[in-house]
Amino acid sequence: MLHAYIPDNGGLRPLTGDDLTPALWVDLYRPLDRQTRQVEELGISVPTLADMEEIEISNRLYREGGVEYMTAVLPGELPDGSRVAMPVTFILTPQRLITVRHHEPRPFKTFPDRAGRATLGCSTPDRLFLGLIDDIVARLADILEHAGKELERTTSDVFHNGDHARADRLQGALVQVGRTSDLIAKVRLGLLSLERVLAFYIVTTPERADSGRIKPMVKSLQRDIQALEVHADFLSSRISLTADATLGMINLQQNNAVRMLSVVAALFLPPTLIASIYGMNFEHMPELASRWGYYIALLLMLLTSVATWLLMRWKHWL
Repeated sequence: MLHAYIPDNGGLRPLTGDDLTPALWVDLYRPLDRQTRQVEELGISVPTLADMEEIEISNRLYREGGVEYMTAVLPGELPDGSRVAMPVTFILTPQRLITVRHHEPRPFKTFPDRAGRATLGCSTPDRLFLGLIDDIVARLADILEHAGKELERTTSDVFHNGDHARADRLQGALVQVGRTSDLIAKVRLGLLSLERVLAFYIVTTPERADSGRIKPMVKSLQRDIQALEVHADFLSSRISLTADATLGMINLQQNNAVRMLSVVAALFLPPTLIASIYGMNFEHMPELASRWGYYIALLLMLLTSVATWLLMRWKHWL
């Protein structure tokens, strides 16, 4: 899929037609071969998904023929709705911005409608690029805030209702903590890769005609990213605490169940011993000939069970 936009009254509007020459922003989403060739006709080499997933930082951030290729790993959704963290490549030329992606981070859908309200506007490729990065950082901040609220609810449920919560609720809390941890890890990776992208981009800032306005914006974005990284680390530490607390509550419930079984076994142990003794098949057992032997044995069983229970209460085992 190919989306192209041109400047319009300080904002962006979709470009109609197949000629991409006037486009300020070309967004390639899971591009077909035909759409890739359209962009390559502009003199731009479009990286494949395998190229974008290359781990070597030199293959994700480089400059070639005056064109900057910057790849960041951002959280988003696949067409089936599953959440993933996949690479997005920003190709910045003096004439336009080209983005290549194979999943759907939300800012790429929402930014075209509010590009005109960006801090620096969207009149040039550099301003458009920084406005899009700013929108992505804001989205990552929203995700962290949502994750923090989910974690707050889970933590409150575990600590306030843990003693009375059923095992399935505690298990659900543990699953929710795992999902939140995975989401925060994706955001943390996105922030780290964006920080590298901006560090690479700021090196070439003095060469740009609009460097006086661009450099403060880049510095501001870097400070925002660093603040969000601290917040993500804080949430990660809270996740560890919540996971440990949830596992502790589950262990306490399991210990209570095992303790009750142990108590029942201990209460029936003396009666079982008595029944075993008088179930022996020896010839000389005087109690077997007694008229009250059966009742005496039952009474002994009852007394030993009560005595065992009282001993456990005195020892505070119950």
